[in-house]
Amino acid sequence: MNLNIGVIKGDGIGPEIVAEAMKVLDQAGEVYGFTCSYEQLLMGGASIDVHGVPLTDETVAKAKECSAVLMGSIGGDAKTSPWYQLEPSKRPEAGLLRIRKELNLFANLRPAVLYEELAAACPLKEEITKGGFDLLIMRELTGGLYFGERGTVEENGVLTAHDTLTYNEEEIRRIAVRAFDIAMKRRKNVVSVDKANVLDSSRLWRKVVEEVAKDYPQVTLTHMLVDNCAMQLVRDPKQFDVILTENMFGDILSDEASMVTGSIGMLASASLNETKFGLYEPSGGSAPDIAGKGIANPIATILSAAMMLRYSFDQDKAADAIEAAVSQVLKEGYRTGDIMSEGCSEVGTEQMGSLICEGIR
Repeated sequence: MNLNIGVIKGDGIGPEIVAEAMKVLDQAGEVYGFTCSYEQLLMGGASIDVHGVPLTDETVAKAKECSAVLMGSIGGDAKTSPWYQLEPSKRPEAGLLRIRKELNLFANLRPAVLYEELAAACPLKEEITKGGFDLLIMRELTGGLYFGERGTVEENGVLTAHDTLTYNEEEIRRIAVRAFDIAMKRRKNVVSVDKANVLDSSRLWRKVVEEVAKDYPQVTLTHMLVDNCAMQLVRDPKQFDVILTENMFGDILSDEASMVTGSIGMLASASLNETKFGLYEPSGGSAPDIAGKGIANPIATILSAAMMLRYSFDQDKAADAIEAAVSQVLKEGYRTGDIMSEGCSEVGTEQMGSLICEGIR
């Protein structure tokens, strides 16, 4: 079996961490009987440098021909990079927003897992995190404030900006169905996060989620206001299984959840459409300050590749093997600098990838 994978290496540390994920995919393929063919695609700053835009129509077309896309990190230093002298529609992140829309990637899955071996890296008190935790944030990705009408005008000599938050019931229903489906494979608990005490869009969100919940009587549904959820994530993250929320709230909460685990370099991400196609990427940024130094943590990208095998290619055994290899490497005390603790062995990007490959063998 050959897996047709689009690869967007991206900017900053992106090429380094994607290279290790590809290495791990190839190793898993040797063991579990599949091969990978890679279609190299440009997006973000790398595309701006070549084409003058963050995403071309040709790249979108090529991505649609692939069965899944593995992506590194997009963007650069907003203070020093010439990419951020361009108008917003031509900056690196605009390419990311567009490809999500073009590929209809409406469901973003961000697991936040605290490995027992990394408990020391967690900023929370030991009594809160003892035993670790495993939660997943299901974020609606193609609607809401980030895609609504926006503009800046001058009124009576005063600059005024507006951004519009819009959701329709079908957008809410399809992401809710995905969340409940995944909850059925986990611990059967969904916390739907909104701001229904203030926003009409949130009141519609809550109404539709309750309608969907009727089809999943085995799943417990709880509603939580977003400000309370932000507090609860640091007070007691173990209470959560699946968090379902809209685009902007999910953007903020998923970053908070990532840091509660100790390092954003550990967290995978998947963005799915209504088929098995998905775009898989690490949750962290492009970290231009450490690009090219060989010290970036590739584990989030490697775990994203494992999610790709699981969700897009039904290669569950290979995905399990990659996740087990990551856990074993951590148990053996190997760490990149961002998760380093006393008594462990610090390794670089390439060595971490190689150690995980050895674990798959």
